[in-house]
Amino acid sequence: MSESHRRLSPTSRWVSSERIAARVLEELGFRVIETHKKVFVNNIEVGEVDIIASDSDGQLWAVEVKAGKIDVSGVRQVYVNSILLNMKPMIICKGFADDSAKELADRLGVRVIQLSDVFLVESEELEVIIREVVEDVLVEYLEVFLGSVHNVKPEHIEILKAIVYTSSFNEAAEKLGMDIHTFTKRLDELRTLGIIPRWAKKYSAIKRIAQIFIQRNNIMTALEEAQKLLETTKTLAQSLQQLSQILSSLQKQLQKTVQQG
Repeated sequence: MSESHRRLSPTSRWVSSERIAARVLEELGFRVIETHKKVFVNNIEVGEVDIIASDSDGQLWAVEVKAGKIDVSGVRQVYVNSILLNMKPMIICKGFADDSAKELADRLGVRVIQLSDVFLVESEELEVIIREVVEDVLVEYLEVFLGSVHNVKPEHIEILKAIVYTSSFNEAAEKLGMDIHTFTKRLDELRTLGIIPRWAKKYSAIKRIAQIFIQRNNIMTALEEAQKLLETTKTLAQSLQQLSQILSSLQKQLQKTVQQG
């Protein structure tokens, strides 16, 4: 085991695994709907599901994330939670603790996605990878800020503002008075218009995009108002110049009239 791996606390390993799991789900075509979903029975909390994900058919999955290997208890846990939530069960882990866990998962129809337990990368390669990833992320967000988007309607801005002030898909949908299905369709419309890039899948990424777009919209509105003010100022200056010329002409005519009199 590497020195860096030994320094990771169980909590840090789990958080890292959860992020990797969300990324894996997105790569497989799932949409992460919610994280840390509480499970209630008769208003009593009985459990928690790490990730709620939706597949391309709209089927919801209760996903359990394990930093290590899954055992029989973990299989039972995700299966029971999925039944209570009326969803399909899934586990993302680094393998099975024993044959019993695998047999139980197969028998209960629990989908299991196994991740590699060790990722070996040289420090120099890691530095290059991180640098490239950071550059790519910056470029993607700059494209959002500098890009040109047409046909933006007030209802689009309303959706973006709801996203900015909420922390999940469900919360944003509730704020807008929509069900999650309708809200998802509205997000797809924003993607079609190019307001939300198609690479933004997680809510945190979509929220950052919404924040950038709202700020961009505010700046563009301010620039337009400044341009209008500048044009008005130019028009006023021209009018004052014309008025000055008229007054000067009148003054000359009056002086001429006085001299003739």
